[in-house]
Amino acid sequence: HVQLVESGGGSVQAGGSLRLPCDATEYTVSSGCMGWFRQAGGRAREGVARIDSDGNTEYLWSVKGRFTISRDNVQNRLFLQMNALQPEDTATYYCASRPFAWCFEWAMNDWGQGTQVTVS
Repeated sequence: HVQLVESGGGSVQAGGSLRLPCDATEYTVSSGCMGWFRQAGGRAREGVARIDSDGNTEYLWSVKGRFTISRDNVQNRLFLQMNALQPEDTATYYCASRPFAWCFEWAMNDWGQGTQVTVS
């Protein structure tokens, strides 16, 4: 079955950057819709960025221009580059996938365990 494992989380000062990788098993990152989500304490999980098999991307309005979703088809990894981080970006970040080439809004089927990002 599909396994997604996030890494790269940590603590950073406001204005700093982090890059989150997501390793996929039993799933080809270039073939389907994948995304990054986040959940802060006491709040609902929200979609941050998504990418389809054609490379089309969508972003949460509050991260546009600061975050970039990308993938490495050789390594079979998904990435989230986060720049100009702010305290409100503090959350657990999750990688997710969908077994279809195209995204349907923020619907996903499989999820990673998450990685914590703290911005102070």
